[in-house]
Amino acid sequence: MSRPKNNLTGLKRRIHLNRLLSKRGVLTRSQANAAILAGRVSVDGRVVRDPGQPVAESARVTVDAEPTARRSWRTILFHKPRGVMTTRADPEGRETIYDVLGEAGRGLIPVGRLDRATSGLLLLTSDTHLADRITDPGSAVSRVYVASVRGRMTQEDCERLEQGLVDNGEQLKADTVTLRKPSGRESHLVVTLSEGKNREIRRLFEAIGHPVTRLKRVALGGLTLDDLAPGKWRELNEADVRRIFPILVLASFVSVVVNVL
Repeated sequence: MSRPKNNLTGLKRRIHLNRLLSKRGVLTRSQANAAILAGRVSVDGRVVRDPGQPVAESARVTVDAEPTARRSWRTILFHKPRGVMTTRADPEGRETIYDVLGEAGRGLIPVGRLDRATSGLLLLTSDTHLADRITDPGSAVSRVYVASVRGRMTQEDCERLEQGLVDNGEQLKADTVTLRKPSGRESHLVVTLSEGKNREIRRLFEAIGHPVTRLKRVALGGLTLDDLAPGKWRELNEADVRRIFPILVLASFVSVVVNVL
């Protein structure tokens, strides 16, 4: 008697066509939209003109009759230097992370962002689903920063940031704030967040009158910079990611199964 097939065998996750082209590193999302609307894109031999058309990730997709290859899984940990933009290109011509990475950054997207003045740990990956899970506030992935701020911080100031405050109608809150070295001119701290709202650390300190002068991210989840120099990167394999983000990887798998059942 033959053994029944595993119900998960052959499952195909479906995503929008424009996102698939972006995920494969062929075109940006806006370029994909234009190419699809112009009738330049075919899926399994049929022209598709709807950028939002759901297609299987394994689909045979061509652009101008040229096949697009499915991108291999790849993730790197990058030490972003201060003064570098976390973007594909900058209209003002400022240096970007892709200028620094060169070929190493091809086909990769940043997991979240670090502003231009912030240095430190930045993850880049070809796995858009993993990137979405890590940046989802509900995943509560911890982010650890070393900060220098103007003026003398007190323990009471730290507790105020941990309790949270409202800035421009938005609730901001640090998980932990540890005062390492206070002085009249400048104080040094370690700050941990689990949501990573836009410029959250800078806004928190500005709100209590201690603007940030230097900010560096040193950890993301179980990943740390260690002795990686600015502008350098190291490869991570899937086993690394499964070990460091086991809950996220499991959640991603369950999400895929639920979406296709």
